Amino acid sequence: MSTVHDTESIQAIEICKDILIDAPPHIAFEALLEELGPGSVLPDGTPFPMKIEPWVGGRWFRDLGETGGHPYGHLWAHVQVIKAPMLLELYGPMMMSFASVNHVQYRLKPEGSGTRLCLVHRAMGTIPQEHRDGMPEGWGHGLARVKEIAESKAAGARV
Repeated sequence: MSTVHDTESIQAIEICKDILIDAPPHIAFEALLEELGPGSVLPDGTPFPMKIEPWVGGRWFRDLGETGGHPYGHLWAHVQVIKAPMLLELYGPMMMSFASVNHVQYRLKPEGSGTRLCLVHRAMGTIPQEHRDGMPEGWGHGLARVKEIAESKAAGARV
């Protein structure tokens, strides 16, 4: 016996954002890995326990520790491409527990004495409207955090 259910239609999204960071690419890349990992925080400042394994095939995941002696967490993506300090690509379900496919590219380019960080997120699948509405703000927050971390590191290096 098989059952067919009506579902939301398939959605496709593309989000492109960029930010100029007053730090060289190697520091901006370090800051990106920090924001994707132990330095991740929500917009209200609440720590968001993420881990990134910066190698091809490495995981990007939300680590929630253990519950009853068993690991607890959420896989967000795998590293598809890493060419430090210029490129990082991730693919996976990201923040969605839905039938969806996501690809995120972070490209860093020297610009003057700083770095231009460009993010492109492409996704398709059953993506609820609240996710589609919140993603641009979420990615903007992440880029602002990378800028904050990188510029703080760069200022410390200049002292």
